[in-house]
Amino acid sequence: MARSVVIVGAGIGGLSAAAILSAQGCRVTVLERAEHLGGKIRQDQVAGRAIDAGPTVMTMRWALERVFREAGADLAERVRLEPLPVLARHHWADGSALDLHTDVARSQVEIRALAGAADAQGYLAFCRHGEHLFDLVSGPFMDGAKPSIAGLLGLAGRIGARGALALEGHRTMAASLEGFFRDARLRQLFGRFATYVGASPYDAPATLNVIAHVERLGVWSVEGGMASVPLALAAVARERGAVLRTGAQVAAIEVSRGRAVGVRLQGGEILSADAVIWNGDVSALACGLAGPEVQAAVPATTRRSLSAVTFSMVARVRGTDLARHTVFFSRDYAREFEEIDRLGVPTEPTVYVCAQDRGADGEPPRGPERLFFIVNARASAGSGPIEESACSSKVLAGLEKRFGVSFAIEECRVTTPATFGERFPATWGALYGPAATGLVSTLTRARERSRMPGLYLAGGSAHPGPGVPMAATSGRLAARAVIEDLGSTSPSRWTATPGGMSTR
Repeated sequence: MARSVVIVGAGIGGLSAAAILSAQGCRVTVLERAEHLGGKIRQDQVAGRAIDAGPTVMTMRWALERVFREAGADLAERVRLEPLPVLARHHWADGSALDLHTDVARSQVEIRALAGAADAQGYLAFCRHGEHLFDLVSGPFMDGAKPSIAGLLGLAGRIGARGALALEGHRTMAASLEGFFRDARLRQLFGRFATYVGASPYDAPATLNVIAHVERLGVWSVEGGMASVPLALAAVARERGAVLRTGAQVAAIEVSRGRAVGVRLQGGEILSADAVIWNGDVSALACGLAGPEVQAAVPATTRRSLSAVTFSMVARVRGTDLARHTVFFSRDYAREFEEIDRLGVPTEPTVYVCAQDRGADGEPPRGPERLFFIVNARASAGSGPIEESACSSKVLAGLEKRFGVSFAIEECRVTTPATFGERFPATWGALYGPAATGLVSTLTRARERSRMPGLYLAGGSAHPGPGVPMAATSGRLAARAVIEDLGSTSPSRWTATPGGMSTR
């Protein structure tokens, strides 16, 4: 008889696990408390139009290709992706601007024009460093099961003392970037990659400089928006027999003789299972939201990542031209993160804007366009409420004053850390799981197997971390762990993917 698996949460990690496990012959049921699939990948309806209101950057395409392949499907046949040659456009209040490209040579030309020959050479050195970091960390930190202390010591033994130092877990991103760039604007630009995992460049380990390299390997826009990705995964899972239920609130994980054996829903319905995969935030388990018996099955979250204030907007843009991804930087980056800690929202924030109607050519639409803004903020516990209209007015007024860009708004929806906290229980609105504050944070992050037999973990709060490709990888790792522990009923059984990681 086929093994049964219940997956709690239809985020990208849970859906990845569902697609793979159902392809392996397991009887899979996915339970999602919300009415939409995708977790943090979601869309707002604004002025009658759908706007991506979660992740907006598709990178590491190979991670999703692998999940689809192991589910017996082809990503390219299910989701249409358009490569973007301009990774992002960056503006500073002094009037300077810089486009960062996938083409290193083009980026180097722009950096030379902005900051001079020395920093152009520094950029090449930074690119080489990022590639070396990727070679070191892609296996133990990004692609495989969570590394143990013994595993890290083994890695250190293989790469030697110089290689271990090259991991740069001993210093911050901000400190590392000073060795590559003299110009403070470039240190600010590349330090911003820390926010991709909800961290500050003044706290995050310099190992995260690998993110800049990963983005340089390719950024894609998704036809129909990012929501097309979880919908495609859900379709694959359903085709292979999985059952997906929305509006299904799990009250507790059922435990018998120290093992997870199913779940109980709010209405009292019990679903028995040979394995349970938790695709909610790990902190919800630690806080007892799935029952007291599983609280000790996961590590407690001691420090949380950043949250955000976001605006989903339909508007006409006037003034400064936008690319698909545009960043307007604050004048004092260190002060910005200090104010996030102290005030919750900085007085002069860096603002990211995703212009979702602009493709690879960057051409603006003729009429009002769909825009999504992100301002970094502190998770909501211990901070006062953020007044939505006042916050949006202040941010937009600051953009017009400092950069000459204004927005004739048809409709705007604002989301605050408090709202994110309601959507994702026990997170306080933190969007990226535990904070990345040193190489040791990798060791304290929850792995795919919890401390309780039968209970597995997937999602951005578990290994290997936040972001769409990482969450998809977490789902794959959880599925692999289930198959290894229970065995598959499929004649194909689990096999390793040949060829390792592709960077196509």
